Amino acid sequence: MTLSIAHLGPPGTYTEQAAVFYVNWFSKSTRTEAILCPHTTIPQSLHAVANGQAHLAVVPVENSIEGSVTTTMDTLWQLDSLRIQLALVLPIAHTLISCASNLNKIKTVYSHPQALAQCQGWLERFLPTVEIIPSNSTTEALQRLQQDTTTAAIASSRAAQLYDLPILASGINDNPENFTRFWVVSQDKVDAAYQTTKLPVSHTSLAFSMPANTPGALVKPLQIFAQLGINLSRIESRPTKRSLGEYLFFMDLEADAKEAQMQSALAELITHTEILKILGAYNVLAINTLT
Repeated sequence: MTLSIAHLGPPGTYTEQAAVFYVNWFSKSTRTEAILCPHTTIPQSLHAVANGQAHLAVVPVENSIEGSVTTTMDTLWQLDSLRIQLALVLPIAHTLISCASNLNKIKTVYSHPQALAQCQGWLERFLPTVEIIPSNSTTEALQRLQQDTTTAAIASSRAAQLYDLPILASGINDNPENFTRFWVVSQDKVDAAYQTTKLPVSHTSLAFSMPANTPGALVKPLQIFAQLGINLSRIESRPTKRSLGEYLFFMDLEADAKEAQMQSALAELITHTEILKILGAYNVLAINTLT
């Protein structure tokens, strides 16, 4: 059997790097082979799993500097058939890749918006006059660098090696403590042969909408978890896209959805929400500890 894993491409992205680490880790305990399937956007990766074109998707969800990857959150809310199986935490170190002879020759810098934002201070200091152009991924622009020596891209050192391109500057992210959390996502009814992990569950992610925007509407759901001693590791709002001022709320909880306390909390939460979705119950692995 072959496990197909969708991810944001082209090859060399940080998401592909997370997927490669996951494949190496997963293959240690199984005889399952895996193939990586790059997609142009994050939603395409998730839709590939929902449509049965891939068994799993590895998608970024949150960066320690720039916060949530909103396209991941919005797409998971829309696709009811998907569930989070595992979280991976990857250290991020950005490099400036270019065929220019020096920084003074660069006129344009390309990268994914998250990477550009994580290097904003460095860009303002060393390349204050360049044009900054967002792209779908950190590696999308790499193939054009050899044709135009006035362009540069922000990507990983691994990407520079894959595309055989020179690095002009390393470690250009503004904060060295730069980490991105990824989710490994499958269909809700995943084949037992493709179960990603038997690790104990440490986190549950959920999302909900409110029946009305009234005073104290969000306080009630928060009190449920506080009273039961369940810690929230993240909470964030996203627009419902139905009307200005209406929001969805995403929560990460440090508990297993199957535990008795969580079951009680979820049963009560239903009475205070319009739509409640359990996005998944899973463990978290730090990639730099995997070998």
